Amino acid sequence: MNNNSELRIRNNRIRRTRQLRRNIIMCLFTFALVICLSIILFSFKTKAQGSQEDVLYKYYKSIMVSEGDSLWKYAQMYGDNQYYNSYEDYMKEVMNMNFLKDETITTGQYLILPYYSSEFF
Repeated sequence: MNNNSELRIRNNRIRRTRQLRRNIIMCLFTFALVICLSIILFSFKTKAQGSQEDVLYKYYKSIMVSEGDSLWKYAQMYGDNQYYNSYEDYMKEVMNMNFLKDETITTGQYLILPYYSSEFF
């Protein structure tokens, strides 16, 4: 009878050791999975924010046309090539904003001009 008890105790010890080993392996696997998922998620966030370009804000200014000024001159001054494909695109935007039918502007006329700046006002 003593032999049966010893065998049962030994089998229980083996079973507990195996269960402990399984629990440790599952804990390590879960920890590794959490680390991998965290690295993946944070790397996406980092890549999305990793732009080296300065942020430019769009503003508008009112100007009075001086003698010798033209829409082409204003396009060269304010038509940032990062936001406009060409000076003509900038000029079209200015014409639409100011309800101009063509590129003709006159001295003393007021215009609203868009421009971009990295400063936040």
